[in-house]
Amino acid sequence: MTAIRAATTAFFAGILIASQAHAADGNATRGQRVFRACEVCHSLEPNRNMTGPSLADLWGRKAGSLASFDRYSAPLKASGVVWNDDTLSAWIADPQRVVPGNEMPFEGIKDAQQRADLVAFLKQATKPGAASARAQRGGGMAGMMGGGQVPNLKEVKPANLVRSITYCKDSYTVTTADGQIHKFWERNLRLKTDSSADGPVKGAPALVGAGMAGDRADVIFADPAEISAAISPKC
Repeated sequence: MTAIRAATTAFFAGILIASQAHAADGNATRGQRVFRACEVCHSLEPNRNMTGPSLADLWGRKAGSLASFDRYSAPLKASGVVWNDDTLSAWIADPQRVVPGNEMPFEGIKDAQQRADLVAFLKQATKPGAASARAQRGGGMAGMMGGGQVPNLKEVKPANLVRSITYCKDSYTVTTADGQIHKFWERNLRLKTDSSADGPVKGAPALVGAGMAGDRADVIFADPAEISAAISPKC
């Protein structure tokens, strides 16, 4: 047994009784609201990975084992943790205490009731077929995801379809298909790729707003090779 696995086992032995006491009191409806803080990084749809892995079919899955996600940290993959009510509650409370050195940028939820509510929601929402059922109803988290954090870029409006990008000194100028010209300080325009089913068509990058003040945006490409070719130095 590795040092990481031994520490993890000892930690879970200490919190087992408390976790079981709280898990029975969880409210899935309230937990869905708590999940809004998680949906920026995690999808509930099978193999739809974002910053973090998809949470679909989470119960009973070994930590760091989702085959479609390649960015797990070595400590998480070596931890031996299997996700269930108790391990997930402990992880949500303090990921670094459960698996020291993991790369999840989340300090944890200290309120026991909120953790219990979130676990109750996830236990329902991550079951096989749950994502499809929510999509058919047209509501819940699937509806929010479809029109919020990760928009589908296969067909974008002219106002979001990038026609040209020029670079001069410290600024980018982005012209969209509706003829509008958008200027950004170079640190406020992020160039990204999305090769998923929601990503843009090759040769048709999309401009997506990323700042509350309207001064920041992402240009999202289908492939990394498109980025350099799309930017022309021009003053």
